[in-house]
This record gives sequence, C-alpha cells and structure tokens, in this order.
Amino acid sequence: MASGFRWSGQQVLDDGVGAAPALPGMRGLLRSVRTPEFAGTVFHEVEAKSALNRVPGSSPMPFTWTINPYRGCSHACTYCFARNSHTYLDFDAGADFDRQIVVKVNIVRVLERELRSPRWGREPVAMGTNTDPYQRAEGRYRLMPGIVAALARSGTPFSVLTKGTVLARDLPQLAAAAADVPVSLGVSLALLDRPLQARLEPGTPSPAARLELVRRIVDAGFDCGVMVAPVLPMLTDSAEALDDLLAEISAAGASGATVLALHLRPGTREWFMAWLGREHPGLVGPYQRLYRRGSYADPEYRRALAERVRPLLARHGLDRGVGMPRTPAREAAPAPPAEQLTLL
Repeated sequence: MASGFRWSGQQVLDDGVGAAPALPGMRGLLRSVRTPEFAGTVFHEVEAKSALNRVPGSSPMPFTWTINPYRGCSHACTYCFARNSHTYLDFDAGADFDRQIVVKVNIVRVLERELRSPRWGREPVAMGTNTDPYQRAEGRYRLMPGIVAALARSGTPFSVLTKGTVLARDLPQLAAAAADVPVSLGVSLALLDRPLQARLEPGTPSPAARLELVRRIVDAGFDCGVMVAPVLPMLTDSAEALDDLLAEISAAGASGATVLALHLRPGTREWFMAWLGREHPGLVGPYQRLYRRGSYADPEYRRALAERVRPLLARHGLDRGVGMPRTPAREAAPAPPAEQLTLL
C-alpha cells in the first residue's frame, strides 16, 4: 500500500519544470514539487476554484457529477482516454500526462462549501472517471479522506473506480460512510499478463495486487464490481485470456464485471499507436483498419466481442455489471436486463 511513502528530500521548484512557459500562468499555482520517490515526475500544487464538475447533458455517462482531485495520472496507462484533457493546461497528452501531475490541494475546503449550497441536490458523484483519485500521489496528499467525509456528511451518494491499492487505506472510513449514504466501489483490471501489463500501464499496481484489493473491498462488506477495460484487439481479447481473467475476478469475490473494448480518442490515439508501433508493429495496420471510423472499434468487432464475453460472464457469475452507488449490504439486487450486462 502506498500510504507509507517517504517524501524526504522533496525539492520545491522556483521555475516550474525546466523552461516550460505554461507554468508561470497556471491558474492557482502555489508551487511545483519534485521528490526522489517519483523520479521524473513533478507535482503542481494548485488552489482550485471548484470541486464538483457537472457532466454535459449530452454525455452517455450514467452520472451527473464528478470530482477529480488530480489532473494527469502517474499510472501512465498508454490507452487512457483522459489524456487529451491535459492539453487544456498547455501540457501534452503523452509524457506530460504521466509526469506533470496537478494536485488540487484545497479541494476538500472547496467541496465542503459547494455541498453546503442550498442548490446542491445530493445527486450521485462519481470519482475515478477521468484520472484516478487513488493514484500513488494520494499516499502523500491524502485528499480522499476529506472528500469522503464531506460527501457522507452532506448525504451525497458516491462511487469510486480505481486501479490504486491506496484505496485499502480508506476502507474503514468508506465503510463508515456507507452507513450514511450509498457507496459503490469498483476496481479496474484489464488483463493478467504481467509482462504486457508492465509495458502497457507501467505505473499501476500489478494484476495480483488489484485482485487482492477486490478481496479486501469485499471483506469490508462492499459489493465490488470490476471494470475489464480496455480489452485490446488481438492482444487481450481471446476467449482464453478473457475466461482466465474473469475466473480470477470471480474467485476474488467480485459481484459483477463490465467489459469495454478499447476506444481511442484524439490525443490517446496518437500516444497508443506510437506505443503499438514500438511494441507490436505488425498490429498497426489492423488497428488502423479497426479504428478507421473514429474513436470506437468497428461495430462488427464489438458485436463479436460481446458474443464472446456474454457466456463467460454468465459462467463466472459476473453478469451483474458495474453499477453506480449502492449500499454495501449483502442484499440481493435485481439483475439488469441482458442487453446491459456488457457495455462495449
């Protein structure tokens, strides 16, 4: 677990990161920090003006509000769909997204103010939908305990989706919060192949560590859904690989799984395709054909993947999917319609 990191020897930078011209004008910037534990990474501590983000009405997401205590993510997943959001800060969507991490150090105070507003309707809030709130830096900044406490006190349901095992630190508090508001916890795990995982998402905990996190969440009294995402065409999408993964997820005690095929938005597309060209050059052409219509894989591929996954989910008892906030009791929940079992 990451909460024990030593941040001795941290260096406060007077000039931001090298000669990057964007930093002096970064809104709310307090200071930029390097630390030996994160070689090559810079944390930009800022004061945010808002904490709650409204999701556009046109979005297909099943939630209206999000909270992102960090921008950028040290998980460094080559496929992360949020990469292009870093360009709004005049960073690039590639290496900067992995190494220039913006930390909203005042987010708890701002959130408490927003939750006190008489206009706040206590709608469910989702975390982990853009960058991971339990990435490694959370071990130092400890923003999530304050966020969880503020949401619970205000009567606001919330969900967390993470790859970060730092979440285990907060399980007692999350369980206490669930006595007051519906809470949903989920873990993201795309593959078991350790060498491929280390190249594809080099800053994340291992698959074994995330399966252990699922067990710990379940032991704390929660249902735990697993997001099997992204499934990579011709790399992780075989029936055998998916069957093995879903078997391990089921054995860890997960209550359901949702499977999502890789999608390649602008910014992410360029970074991922460069990685693919280095690691699997023979797949560049097939991927270009699969994604020739845009960010999403060819519809025929998605239909075939859905047909492959559906019986596997049923076999392993994981066909409940991953939902929004739900009280972590052992109460039986009605199964969703069959067409909602797998989202591709």
